[in-house]
Amino acid sequence: MEVLNIAKEKDMPINDQIRVKQMLVIGPNGEQLGIKSKDEALTLASYAGFDLVLINDKGENPVCKLMDYNKFKYEKKKKLKESQKKQKENNAETKEYRLSPNIDVHDFNTKLTNARKYLEKGHKIKLSIRFRGREMQFTDKGKEVLLRFADELKEVGALESAPVLDGRNMMAMLSPVKNK
Repeated sequence: MEVLNIAKEKDMPINDQIRVKQMLVIGPNGEQLGIKSKDEALTLASYAGFDLVLINDKGENPVCKLMDYNKFKYEKKKKLKESQKKQKENNAETKEYRLSPNIDVHDFNTKLTNARKYLEKGHKIKLSIRFRGREMQFTDKGKEVLLRFADELKEVGALESAPVLDGRNMMAMLSPVKNK
């Protein structure tokens, strides 16, 4: 993603890279300084100790702003990192555990241990049971298995959605418990 951002930053011409004759100049505090020629705007920017950055080249008067371009790039990069961090927190991974209505104790405990570790890392868990053949008549047994699994993990995970039968599959979601 940073490669795309660097390309976008290079699309913003600064100082001598600007190829327009006249522009609307905006000061560093957002005040409009009026329509100036390129030379006037560059002189104004150098006296103020700022860079002249072309913000918008569309329309009859392109818009340029006086700003510290390196500071602008730094803050933009910082905001991008922060938004990626928040996005990562919001998009916790989901791991699916497939159980069966007549799962053995050892298999159940093994999946339980793995699920506990995964929940402690802060990820969600999707539990599913696929009923085969005559098992469809005993969907209540599958529901019991899912609820028992969720009950065993109640200190690290909360049942987000109760077991729901969808065709031959029964599913439930567990999300990590926030410790405060």
